[in-house]
Amino acid sequence: MIKHIVYGNGESRPKDKIIGGEWSTTWGCNAIYRDFAVDNLVSVDYPMQQEIYESGYAMKNKCWFSDWELLPAEFNVSMMLAGNNGPVYETWQGNKKSCVVQGKTQDTVEANIQEAKIYNPDIDVEDLRKKAEKDVGTYVTWVDEYNDKVINIDYPKGWSAGNTALYLACKSGAEEVYMCGFDGTDYSEPLNNIYKGSKNYLTADSRGFNTINWDNQYRMIQRDFPKVQFYKVGSDLTYEELYNSIR
Repeated sequence: MIKHIVYGNGESRPKDKIIGGEWSTTWGCNAIYRDFAVDNLVSVDYPMQQEIYESGYAMKNKCWFSDWELLPAEFNVSMMLAGNNGPVYETWQGNKKSCVVQGKTQDTVEANIQEAKIYNPDIDVEDLRKKAEKDVGTYVTWVDEYNDKVINIDYPKGWSAGNTALYLACKSGAEEVYMCGFDGTDYSEPLNNIYKGSKNYLTADSRGFNTINWDNQYRMIQRDFPKVQFYKVGSDLTYEELYNSIR
């Protein structure tokens, strides 16, 4: 049986190595690509998606991005951005024939919150707003669509990268999922993330988030995939035990 190992970026995850191999499929989130290549990289934040793509990682490695809708070069990006008072982040076009235009205004943030409430009526709105406002702006990423390995995420929408990765692992046929670096911190604790304070992340002195939304998303995954077994590495088993099980 192939073990699906999903790496979050909580500080309990070892920083010097990840576990993978012939009998496993690895999933990672956001900036883990800076240190390791995983079988599937998941990112739902526009600035991070742009960073990953510009690094060249998506040319060689499978990536799952949200709202990754391609537009032809003939599309008038300048006209689309006319009247936009927010910041615009555009990559170099070169000879690329397609682009992805993503963005959030404050109005977009509110609309996304209302959409998320349809799928999850008990969602913590203020927590979602705090996360959503982090990447307000317009991001224009020019892409090499015929050579990259990016897959657009159809569902779920508006979830954390970690839970999105868990869902996609289950959807791909996983029977056992091992969760590494899924620490979670609430408002009363410092932010728990290996990459805090770095580019496209919250500052190092930030506080954690309300975990209600994360917990609700995780319960929905368990509901939709009742036969999948989930193991939290660090509590249900050690990293050494996981490593030995796939050798």
